[in-house]
Amino acid sequence: MQESVEYVLSACRESDVKFIRLWFTDILGSLKSFAITVEELPKALEQGMGFDGSSIEGFARIDESDMLA
Repeated sequence: MQESVEYVLSACRESDVKFIRLWFTDILGSLKSFAITVEELPKALEQGMGFDGSSIEGFARIDESDMLA
């Protein structure tokens, strides 16, 4: 996997990418997304990115809202 991460990071540098939009669907199939910086990409690829699941229809109640994408 490390080779894949290095390849993606290299492609981002060569193309001068500043932000990456991560897309997923809610439980009803509607597209949702959030953006990360290129600097956050290695962590996102290896560990995932946290987000507030209570903001997404059908994901979690407010008291169980910390999610990982």
